[in-house]
Amino acid sequence: MKQLEVGMAAPDFSGINQKGERISLVTFAGKKLILYFYPKDDTPGCTAESCNLSENYDYWISEGYDVVGVSRDSEASHAKFAAKYGLKFNLIADTEKVILQDYGVWGEKMNYGKVYMGVIRTTFVINEAGVLEKIFKKVDTKEHTSQIIKELLIK
Repeated sequence: MKQLEVGMAAPDFSGINQKGERISLVTFAGKKLILYFYPKDDTPGCTAESCNLSENYDYWISEGYDVVGVSRDSEASHAKFAAKYGLKFNLIADTEKVILQDYGVWGEKMNYGKVYMGVIRTTFVINEAGVLEKIFKKVDTKEHTSQIIKELLIK
């Protein structure tokens, strides 16, 4: 599994969002980006995390950030998820696990003693120059915005 570290260039990515539009890292050139990886649409932790970021989306935009979520779910699943919860940002469908692998977030997980492969919930903060500024491996799904603000020391 690839290990990304703060200070490294963010791997380029390209994928289709819930509206059928192709977006990539270049789409956000000159902006800061919160790129979060989550296991599955419409599950309790993923919904809490996505809704927390969406409820604070205007704040993120005012601070010069955009937000993008990535999971293995399809465009159709993302469209339903975004509509159901009023999510304000792009969700990328990475059904082939290309972005997940490039960011090192596809790996072994354990649940109730069973080992399986899946998405390791992780958030990357990418600066305007495309460099990884912060990596969150232990995500507080209910208070993710506060967690990021505290670590980045922004107002």
